[in-house]
Amino acid sequence: MPKVINIEPTPNPDALKFILQRPLLRSGVRSFRDFASAVGDPLGSALFALGPVTSVFYMDRFVTVNKEPAADWSDLIDTVCETIEALEEAEPQEGQGPSGVEVSPDEKLQRIHEVLDARIRPGLAGDGGGVEVVSFDGTTLEISYHGACGSCPSATGGTLHYIEGLLQEEVDPSIRVISY
Repeated sequence: MPKVINIEPTPNPDALKFILQRPLLRSGVRSFRDFASAVGDPLGSALFALGPVTSVFYMDRFVTVNKEPAADWSDLIDTVCETIEALEEAEPQEGQGPSGVEVSPDEKLQRIHEVLDARIRPGLAGDGGGVEVVSFDGTTLEISYHGACGSCPSATGGTLHYIEGLLQEEVDPSIRVISY
């Protein structure tokens, strides 16, 4: 069974990051924005079944759980830990890739992924979140935040502007970034 060894706050007051003793996934991520999207995933569906959970994001050795704003963490922390720790012992699974789209031969999109992987995703993961590329039309990059970042006010403001500025500097000055 995976053991929760630490619980960390995130910049989002409605999200906590549960650090695990061993990895749940060998690579990639799993992200669920509602119960319906988590059907078939034992951990995701079990966490949504707790009630006031609004999203579940996990990768490697952590699980980020978002709750409804009116819910109290003191009522949820123990049951979230118990739910995570009740998982059957199994080999770490593969998640979806680091982004939601296939990397095309387009060099600009490949470079965007390289920048996100090297400079953005590690920082977001440190706060219990992640980012996925939804689409790219050559100038407009549509992204989706996951985990603690999914409902964090700074993700739609400062973080989004930082990502856009970084991509404009390192990939192409005409890139515009929007959040899904």
